[in-house]
Amino acid sequence: MLDINFIRKNQDLVKKSAAEKGYSVDIDALLALDDKRRSLLQEVDELRRQRNEVSAKMGKGKPEPEILAQAKEIKSKLSAEEPKLAEIEKQLRDNLAKVPNIIFDDVPLGGEECSVEIKSWGDQKTTDEGVDHLDYALSRDWVDFERGAKVAGAKFYYLKNGLALLENALLQFGLKKVTEAGFSFMTVPDMVSSKVLEGCGFNPRSSEQSDEYYIEGEDLAMIATAEMPLTGYYMDEILDEKDLPICVAGYSACFRKEAGTYGKHTRGLFRVHQFNKLEMYVFCLPEQSKDMHEKIREVEENIWQELGIPYRVINIAAGDLGAPAAKKYDIEYWSPVDQKYRELTSCSNCTDFQARSLNIRVRRENGEVEVVHTLNGTAISLARTMVAVIENYAQKDGKLKVPEVLKPYLGGANEI
Repeated sequence: MLDINFIRKNQDLVKKSAAEKGYSVDIDALLALDDKRRSLLQEVDELRRQRNEVSAKMGKGKPEPEILAQAKEIKSKLSAEEPKLAEIEKQLRDNLAKVPNIIFDDVPLGGEECSVEIKSWGDQKTTDEGVDHLDYALSRDWVDFERGAKVAGAKFYYLKNGLALLENALLQFGLKKVTEAGFSFMTVPDMVSSKVLEGCGFNPRSSEQSDEYYIEGEDLAMIATAEMPLTGYYMDEILDEKDLPICVAGYSACFRKEAGTYGKHTRGLFRVHQFNKLEMYVFCLPEQSKDMHEKIREVEENIWQELGIPYRVINIAAGDLGAPAAKKYDIEYWSPVDQKYRELTSCSNCTDFQARSLNIRVRRENGEVEVVHTLNGTAISLARTMVAVIENYAQKDGKLKVPEVLKPYLGGANEI
């Protein structure tokens, strides 16, 4: 969330940025609520001061009746005012959570269609050379959506044989790339508490867009990305300046309802309710975050170049940014089947938005304490990557050519 003092000092900027992102927030009402909180806090603090003063007098022997009466009156007032303060503070926090992060100056304005291509790599196949991944995988008995639906519901699936081996090879390759880039590998919990979920800033623009699966009777939700538990790793902790940046890579299953995706590409493995993903995450100093954003993007691009998958990099427009991101890049691969670019990975600079919500701070060498910056980026989203590999490497004889960098993880095989 944003700092309330920052909002107060930059009201026009916050209003404009929220509007550009497509969020409806009432900043004036928010600040009025904060004024009310401040006023009530002063009253409560004064009553607490008086209570301490009276308590000191009562400790010097048998108190006078008037002192006892005064203590009783203060206690009564505090009993009435403290719950009011707690309620207002809760309301303020709830409303602060609805205010999205501000956007950087170089973020394009407008909706999804206004995102700007800043780079492309590889040759587009402009003839019908691609193979539909779902038809191909079904023909080779590599995927089973029917039994997945029987067991868990629509858009769940089993990977089998060559495709299951390909997924493992992609993971091993991705691990090699992120660890070489200085990211420490960890596995993560597949569930997080509501505090972590909300602190990550996953606030949809409408209730119909909520993507998370919640555990009935528990304060837990299934994670939509390893970003969630990685963000919460240092919750309520103070890091040392000398240790930053901290770069980690988390592997997990990801669970998404895929709400609000009507009309989007959903065929086969491209958009499913469960998939595996390797995620990069960075905790850093504020002055480091822009450079770290470019580093994450560089790692992502290097992965797709070594896999030989043509792609482009998009600077995402404000209207297509989520609440936490100040700026986001998407990498889209060229689909020879659809003859268009399809989303593959992304990386976001969330500045101090998530860290403030989860109280993740850094102690500078001079002793000052401030909120850290956080960034995230997908190294490999395995389901979509398998789609891209099949579309680009399936051969006319029905075999799948193995990208050179994956051969060590498939026993040196040239094809599967």
